[in-house]
Amino acid sequence: MNAIPEEVVYLYPEDLKYHAEHTWARIEGDTATVGITYYAQDQLGEIVFLELPEVGTAVEAGKPFAEIESVKSVSDVYSPVNGEIVESNKEVVEAPEIINEDCYGAGWMIKVKLGEPSGVDDLMDAAAYEKLVSE
Repeated sequence: MNAIPEEVVYLYPEDLKYHAEHTWARIEGDTATVGITYYAQDQLGEIVFLELPEVGTAVEAGKPFAEIESVKSVSDVYSPVNGEIVESNKEVVEAPEIINEDCYGAGWMIKVKLGEPSGVDDLMDAAAYEKLVSE
């Protein structure tokens, strides 16, 4: 098995699952914490605005759930999983630059109670996602 270079492990943590639309999910029981990947925030550049949906909103894997604005562009943010939003990160709405500073930690966006089917089995591991963004 090939060793993953250390910088890739940092850019794409192995404990997360990844969606092709550059979002990640940290699965804990029946809840997924969701945010955008290092690659996504790097491509966007300085993030200046984020609008998140309200708690109770249904999300569907592969469908937009939010809009994010950077100094470069406005983009949709796609859900990696199916379910219902149980928490939104108000801190990143008030200070969206947190996403650039810590996209896998304090820069998370929503927490989703996983639905049936959850969509988790369709997500990529870190190595597959790194391969996707390096092609």
